[in-house]
Amino acid sequence: MRRFVADHLAFAQKNARWIGGGFLLTLSSSFGQTFFIGLSGNDIRATFNLSGGEFGGLYMLATLASALTLPWLGRTLDLMAGWKVVRFTMPLLAAACILMAVAPGVILLGVSLYMLRLFGQGMMTEIAITETGRWFVASRGKAMALITPGLMLGNGLFPVVFVLIHGAFGWHDAWLASAALVLLIGWPAVMALLRVERVPHASEAGHKSARVARDWTRSQVVRDPVLYLLLAGTLAPPFIGTVIFFHQGYLISLRHYDPLAFAGAFPVMAVTTVVFGFVCGHLVDRFGALKLLPFFLAPLTLASLAVGLVTPVWGVYLFMLLLGVSNGFTQNLMGALWPEVYGLANLGGIRAITVSAMVLSTALGPGITGSLIDWGVPLPTQMLWMAGWCVVASLALGFAANKVRVREADRRDLSQHI
Repeated sequence: MRRFVADHLAFAQKNARWIGGGFLLTLSSSFGQTFFIGLSGNDIRATFNLSGGEFGGLYMLATLASALTLPWLGRTLDLMAGWKVVRFTMPLLAAACILMAVAPGVILLGVSLYMLRLFGQGMMTEIAITETGRWFVASRGKAMALITPGLMLGNGLFPVVFVLIHGAFGWHDAWLASAALVLLIGWPAVMALLRVERVPHASEAGHKSARVARDWTRSQVVRDPVLYLLLAGTLAPPFIGTVIFFHQGYLISLRHYDPLAFAGAFPVMAVTTVVFGFVCGHLVDRFGALKLLPFFLAPLTLASLAVGLVTPVWGVYLFMLLLGVSNGFTQNLMGALWPEVYGLANLGGIRAITVSAMVLSTALGPGITGSLIDWGVPLPTQMLWMAGWCVVASLALGFAANKVRVREADRRDLSQHI
């Protein structure tokens, strides 16, 4: 363990510029995440006289629009350096925060939600993961494990700060303070850190853990059946996680949990996510993302079963623990997977497709499950179905991983005979 920690610290120190930039980008994605926007949900509904369903519908439309835009905007990462994309995306994220504070009507409220989802959750994550995937070849898993805790820090820090500002000055000023934080601190810092590109050393490219497929174009990717097998599994974690967090009030009421007991389980998830993020990073660098792919949904399967079957309050802590394990594996595995499957040349555009699908799943999840609840299918029953989804998806991921390995082996054999 001591050697493990020392190795990561030495790696972070040696690559502090790029790790720091990626960490700040994932931290900045917090301003477009559901947990942060939801902090002012009651104020937004009261200000604009929206019902819960109306606000939820507007939020879903904004998220769907951002999912449709992301594949085109993410393509910019294949046309210019990441810091040049940051040059215009972070100011637009700040503008979205300002618009949230000053929007005079529902239409501009919808525009602000769209911009927050696109430039916050979407592009901040897209830039961080795509650039890190390109910069680090032999140590891609380790690098992902060091930048993804930025979001966990945002989960723990920003709600407290927001609530304090909200209590002292109101929710509008809390959003203005968020814009100032992005524009005056986050933007200059990320620009300064990422302006110098990291070029992998020649020794890294030939390292035994440097797993990169041939370079696919986006048009080839969308016609590849393997993509849809991979998405069938990789979309399960964001879909299921969003469903639970969106319906936590329903679950608390259904099982008569103490809201404070439920809230107290979130730190368990946060800590476990970070710890298993480092574990996954180590495993990715040692074995590759493809070898881990058929197994990474196992913790989420158990987490879904815990929600469906365990009714005492300790089941919440068990679920959060297992969800943290799942999140730690998911965040790092998804950063390393796509270069192994589709190469690096068009990684920005390809990742934009996958991130767009992820955003779409988070938009559809609450709506689909909410309708099922209205039709008399309780959430615990639905979670048992989702556990079944995870099992079937794991089989699909195993098949897809084997398919990728076979075609890459065939490609290498062919190149050797030419």
